[in-house]
Amino acid sequence: MSFNELGLAKPIVRAVTAEGYTTPTPIQAKALPLVIDGRDVLGCAQTGTGKTGAFAMPILNRLAETTPKPSTKGQKRRGPRRGSGRHPRVLVLCPTRELATQIEDSFKTYGRHLPLDYTTIFGGVSQHWQVRALQSGVDVIVATPGRLLDLMTQGYVNLTFMEVLVLDEADRMLDMGFIHDIRKIVKKLPRNRQTLFFSATMPKEIRQLSESILNEPEFVQVDPVASTCDAITQSVYMVRKNKKPALLNRLIKQGSMGRTLIFTRTKHGADRLVKSLQKADIQSAAIHGNKTQNARTRALDAFKSGRVPILIATDIASRGIDVDEITHVFNYDLPHVAETYVHRIGRTARAGASGIAVSFCDHDEIKNLRAIERLIEKQLDSHEDASDLGFDPSEQPAEKTEKKSNNTYAKNRVHGRRSSRKATSGPRGQARGQNRTKGKARSGGQKNAAAPKPGRRRRKSSSRN
Repeated sequence: MSFNELGLAKPIVRAVTAEGYTTPTPIQAKALPLVIDGRDVLGCAQTGTGKTGAFAMPILNRLAETTPKPSTKGQKRRGPRRGSGRHPRVLVLCPTRELATQIEDSFKTYGRHLPLDYTTIFGGVSQHWQVRALQSGVDVIVATPGRLLDLMTQGYVNLTFMEVLVLDEADRMLDMGFIHDIRKIVKKLPRNRQTLFFSATMPKEIRQLSESILNEPEFVQVDPVASTCDAITQSVYMVRKNKKPALLNRLIKQGSMGRTLIFTRTKHGADRLVKSLQKADIQSAAIHGNKTQNARTRALDAFKSGRVPILIATDIASRGIDVDEITHVFNYDLPHVAETYVHRIGRTARAGASGIAVSFCDHDEIKNLRAIERLIEKQLDSHEDASDLGFDPSEQPAEKTEKKSNNTYAKNRVHGRRSSRKATSGPRGQARGQNRTKGKARSGGQKNAAAPKPGRRRRKSSSRN
């Protein structure tokens, strides 16, 4: 089956062919006819299988059929852009800024021969140019929920004429807490619309959300939920946590790697790993939520162009990295959520290529490893070539028990501080405690000890006179 046989408009087929695509992917072959017919679709396929094209191409086909051709009499235009104050007709929601930019690029690529306008809306940058684009008129908005809701509150976005709503990577938006923002946005949309869900996993929460906003959807699935690509060679190193930097340096220097993507659990861990690699004369860049949008864009562009061969990212950015020819993916820290592992390694082995996914696992991450293996129904191959840095998984980790010394007096002597009177351990402390106990007994208990002295009462009475 070719794109011509799917009923796409000729300008779209011409643009797709120019990109080197001749036949649709399985998810595209199943979803395209349904979307073209105007049906709501709930699509599930692993990352890197062409989900963006599965909704972008039929949406462009719809806009091409219903958008009147602009008159050019007496008008000077630069290309097909037509900024004329139109209201947007298509809204695509996604979880990250990087993914929003890449989706917009796909719309521009497939619709290069169509007189349509597109814009992205996301946080982390000034809203000035986003507002100007909306005021000029656009056909397609690709947005993250937070910034879109903010501009809606300010009155810059009119969703009255929306015809199509797309939620891309819906499960990730759910994980990131966008569910309430999504529901607020959906309430502002017309009821008579087409709604499309596309995601790599399909948890129960996504099913429930789809039932509330989709109208008799067609479920399209081309791979088992949360499955991994067979072209990816997956393995794991059982390595002690403090030895992970040394193992990573060794593997990078020993192996012949192309573009390499490394995932850490935290933002601070990503920055710390960049410094560690720099000490070993290994060039890398980090991308995560604490970076400014300009810094994230520069790092991603350098990675795409090959100027920086290694990109270190957190899970927030994993859904927005769509770079060809990534040969290796490292899970420096195993994710707490098993499904996240699928998204991470899905960055490699795209478009029929092969890839390598390597995971590091310490004692504290063994539970996460077992959860991943249960999810993908496969046991990862364990490496034995780094025994000097690793450990035996069958051994129990040494318990981290720190006995707190009760000898406060001794601690204060070591650190050069004055001893606290509350200390009761040690010979002097015990002696103080005994003397205080005897003193209380002689004074007749706490009440008698707290009673005012007669002399003090006489002084008060004399002052009143």
